[in-house]
Amino acid sequence: MDNYNNYNGYQNGSQQYGQSAYGQGYSPYTPSVAEGQQAATAFAVLMRKVYVWMALALAVTGLTAYGVSQSYTMMEMLFSNQATFWILAIVEIGLVIGLSAAINKLSFTAAAIMFVIYSIINGLTMSAIFLVYTMTSIATTFFITAGAFTGLALIGYYTKKDLSAIGKFLMFALIGVIIASVVNIFLKSSGLEWGISIVGVLLFAGLTAYDSQRIKEMFLAHGNEVNDTTQKLAVLGALSLYLDFINLFLYLLRFMGKMKE
Repeated sequence: MDNYNNYNGYQNGSQQYGQSAYGQGYSPYTPSVAEGQQAATAFAVLMRKVYVWMALALAVTGLTAYGVSQSYTMMEMLFSNQATFWILAIVEIGLVIGLSAAINKLSFTAAAIMFVIYSIINGLTMSAIFLVYTMTSIATTFFITAGAFTGLALIGYYTKKDLSAIGKFLMFALIGVIIASVVNIFLKSSGLEWGISIVGVLLFAGLTAYDSQRIKEMFLAHGNEVNDTTQKLAVLGALSLYLDFINLFLYLLRFMGKMKE
């Protein structure tokens, strides 16, 4: 997200560090071995926090969706009135935008709470898949998604290729998928729906690799210390990967999910 770039001042400051008031003849400051080890430790801790937060959010979403699907009253309340569903969807979008836009002003605790609330609300809306697909096909698709996600995240983390150009293209593609999906609400075209699903799988596969690399580079540049700011960035990174996983799962479910009879 764009908020990852809000800390460019750190780089500018570090480039100027070591310049004396007496002139430019001094060498830039070189971190000691101890400081390098501290930075490496902080990087590892922050990367681990990203995936822990992501896994926690997925667990919350999954448990919420399954629990709600087992309650006739809750399912009737959510899906008997379309207004309720759309209100929840709008709240979800608002939480993502709010968390991303206000990340610099929020405390780490507030950012974490917003992420958990979002994962709960997403679980409420995702409970609908239990009305449509069999439990077996949902579980199978989840594990396939988990395997694909892990492989794609590792590719993004370890590849030497700069994925930033691909990331820009994927962002434009994401806008196109959103627009096409909204249009198809009214057209109800099965052909367009399949086309959107195919593009969606490829899109979020690419975004998984891209976000994995971006988060790694973010913490290599700014993750030399575990503090309130870097932990907020870990939450923001976890949100990006969580959204990649959820959307990849939902698009794969359109192909692999077995409808209930």
